[in-house]
Amino acid sequence: MSEFTDITYKVEDGLAWITINRPERYNAFRARTVDELVTAFKRAWAGDEVGVVALTGAGDKAFCAGGDQKQRMETGDYGPSQSGLFEVDALHRVIRDTPKPVIAAVNGLAIGGGHVLHVLCDLTIAADTAQFGQNGPRVGSFDAGLGSGYLARVVGEKRAREIWFMLRRISAQEALEWGLVNKVVPADQLRAEVRVWADQMLQFSPTALKVLKQSMNTDTEHFVSIGSMAYTTLKLFGETPEAQEGITSFNEKRRPDFSKYRGA
Repeated sequence: MSEFTDITYKVEDGLAWITINRPERYNAFRARTVDELVTAFKRAWAGDEVGVVALTGAGDKAFCAGGDQKQRMETGDYGPSQSGLFEVDALHRVIRDTPKPVIAAVNGLAIGGGHVLHVLCDLTIAADTAQFGQNGPRVGSFDAGLGSGYLARVVGEKRAREIWFMLRRISAQEALEWGLVNKVVPADQLRAEVRVWADQMLQFSPTALKVLKQSMNTDTEHFVSIGSMAYTTLKLFGETPEAQEGITSFNEKRRPDFSKYRGA
């Protein structure tokens, strides 16, 4: 991939900024976006000039609104990719496997698949205007691996179930109280705060940080394989009338009617 179209990548004094650059779609990702994100994380992984990675979204409205539902409605999928696969599992994997601290700089909405991305980052710093939440059951989708099982490790079982079963927006302050984010700052100070945290970590042994990250990942590694199985199920579910009702109602801006699917 000779150049990025859906993201930007920039290294500043040891800190690699990876920015989802689709503000017109609330930084929702299509298959190409995911491919570019995987490439950018691998570039940061390999780069000797990089010690810390920050993931954020362009503009001030959204960090990431998850999968591009307009794309999904238009083509039935998330568009073409380099491999022919929708590599979101690979993106989750590389965020965890990158042997350098990854900071989510949440500048706005972190919803659905975008919420999962921030959860998987090692640390989250949020603007006071940020909002968090899931959307899958509303649009005929789910993340039954890291996005739910690992989330429960982060915030506890009851909070994780509330996030997935209620689908309400969570404020930055509430997210801080739940342990979903590490710090909340005024929106105009977000990048500066990320810089402060990065500079602190850049003083430390990269090997020590790498081994500590790998050690902490070990306890939740089984959620990766569970997620692979769940993604297989999701692909099958996505072709059902129930899932189609979710995506159609979302794009038609109406409340979905799932009542006929409540039977066992």
